[in-house]
Amino acid sequence: MTLATPRAAWPTLPAPAAPAVSLAQVTARYKGAERASVDRLSLAVHRGEIFGLLGPNGSGKTTTINMIIGLMAPSRGTVQVFGRDPASEAARRLMGVVTQETALYERLSARDNLALYAALYGYRGQQKRQRVAAALQLADLAQVADKRAGTFSGGMARRLQIGRALLHSPQLVVLDEPTLGVDPVQRADLWNHIRALRDAGKTVLLTTNVMDEASALCDRIAIIHGGRLAAPVDTPAALQRGRGAVITVAAEADHDDLAKACAVLDADPDVTDVTATRGPSPGLYQVLVTAGDAGGVTGKVIMHLTAGGVVIRDVATRTASLDEVFLAVTGSFQAAS
Repeated sequence: MTLATPRAAWPTLPAPAAPAVSLAQVTARYKGAERASVDRLSLAVHRGEIFGLLGPNGSGKTTTINMIIGLMAPSRGTVQVFGRDPASEAARRLMGVVTQETALYERLSARDNLALYAALYGYRGQQKRQRVAAALQLADLAQVADKRAGTFSGGMARRLQIGRALLHSPQLVVLDEPTLGVDPVQRADLWNHIRALRDAGKTVLLTTNVMDEASALCDRIAIIHGGRLAAPVDTPAALQRGRGAVITVAAEADHDDLAKACAVLDADPDVTDVTATRGPSPGLYQVLVTAGDAGGVTGKVIMHLTAGGVVIRDVATRTASLDEVFLAVTGSFQAAS
């Protein structure tokens, strides 16, 4: 069942040239703040994609979302949703928002929660009942429609929120930490629901602090830090390739010899970072190296270490994880095994 919309009820979308969301040189500064929360930020969310907005606490991520959904206006620059002012009624009717807080009426059933919001959107009678039934089906909650929302698990509550946000057939769905507080099984189920939104032609903008979630779901990702883009907007795979390789070396060496060899290695222009940690026995170490390109760099790592008197027991090379990319571009990188 789909949430069909009466043709005359909601605004039509502008020409396909207009992106789902666009920010052009946007700055946002709260009254009395020493610095801007968002600083000359520009990005575009394409129609029909799952777009991830990532950033550490205090990065400007929440402020950016608030401007996109029309809760605050930028100090400078422009924000548009399908070519419209986000605060306009036309733009609001094109958006559905799921916040971090559950924000459900726990004493009401799932059906009554949805019916209440359907009425707020102006639906009445048979049309309201149809849309509530469609939302329950979409959220996979039809079998528990008459149970109180307060009895729902975290995953069920999230699905009810998503169903509620889709009552009016929005074209843009904003999900703020959609799997916060749900267990791994429920999270996988929610991932499928989010992918289904994209497959149905919706645009999904989500925030998350879970990097494997961003990697699994997002077509493209923007990482912001200090109110600015910390890396070019790109696919998760491209961001990982851009970070380069993580080379793990199991080594045996005198501590001073290893320190000198690592210093030489760190000075190599192809090497981004070097970290050495003690192994399980005296004289054994694990050396973690990040480098711009796996091709040929592994050989250079071996050369630098052996030239310094380090005995190499094992070498493994892999692509940097999205966690490592995130930590690197936000200024707190440490290679992980």
